[in-house]
Amino acid sequence: MIGISDIEAAARLIAGHVVRTPTVASPGLSALLGVPVTAKLELLQRTGSFKARGATAKLLSLSEADRAAGVVAVSGGNHAISVAVMADALGVKATVVMPKSAPTRAVEIAEAAGATVRLTDTMDGAFALMSQLQTDGLSLVHPFDDPVVVAGQGTVGLEFADDAPSSTGGAEGEGLTDVLVSIGGGALISGVAAALHARMPGVRIWGVETEGAQAMSDALAAKGPRPVRLSSIVSTLSAPTVSQLTYDHVSALVSDVLVVSDAEAVQGTLDLANHAKVWAEPAAGCLLPAARLVRERVDGDVRLGLVVCGGNATTTDVISWAERFNLR
Repeated sequence: MIGISDIEAAARLIAGHVVRTPTVASPGLSALLGVPVTAKLELLQRTGSFKARGATAKLLSLSEADRAAGVVAVSGGNHAISVAVMADALGVKATVVMPKSAPTRAVEIAEAAGATVRLTDTMDGAFALMSQLQTDGLSLVHPFDDPVVVAGQGTVGLEFADDAPSSTGGAEGEGLTDVLVSIGGGALISGVAAALHARMPGVRIWGVETEGAQAMSDALAAKGPRPVRLSSIVSTLSAPTVSQLTYDHVSALVSDVLVVSDAEAVQGTLDLANHAKVWAEPAAGCLLPAARLVRERVDGDVRLGLVVCGGNATTTDVISWAERFNLR
């Protein structure tokens, strides 16, 4: 299990390479949801998502020989962007493997950063190719099955814990009661949960997935990681399985994992734009319908924290999804 000392060490390691993103009270979301809401705006992170943290921590932890050999990563979009951009900044040659369903913009950004991009028909195929390239000698930067990456993502929670109390506007003892975090492979929620439980004892952590990308909720039901059939449009949450590492953290530290539909996630993206004035992707938009579920399930005063994990969706993407689901 990742501890607070691991996350603090990761914070020192990546300092100067990543952005300390804003943590702000959101009057618009508070009005929409009917409870106080504080948002951690990780979509303003370098590369447009929290993934830069874990990628940077892993790249900096590699030996000179491993960095010289080059690295390989697999991704539905955001991890590929982060590994490509941060590897380029650190002088490391990167190969990123993505399914053809990955956003075109993610492919373009990775290529522009100098990475070699390999596309596969499916996400399962992407993970298989990643394993082959690792066998061929490239150093793996796994999106979630790596304690260094989990600790790097945990720095989101470290900052949230430090910055959230002053942003709520409440008196001492009136901090966050519930924090919602999206789940793909589970590195972000694992690290954030470890950090928040150490720094904000008593806070409840809730995971959020979309239907057709529910690897963690299926793992919890099966008492361990298992392959899932992916069908969600939200490619950045579409891990074919979680790891034992992330499963162990979520099963121990997270109150529950909520599953919402793709349509609800896209509506959440529109609501974030209209009410929070931020341009997020459905991997973050899914937090809003889940927040309503949390509000209904929790007794007493509720003060929500949302980790707005990324913003790498184009206007064309979002308009297309909204039209598909007849949303506005």
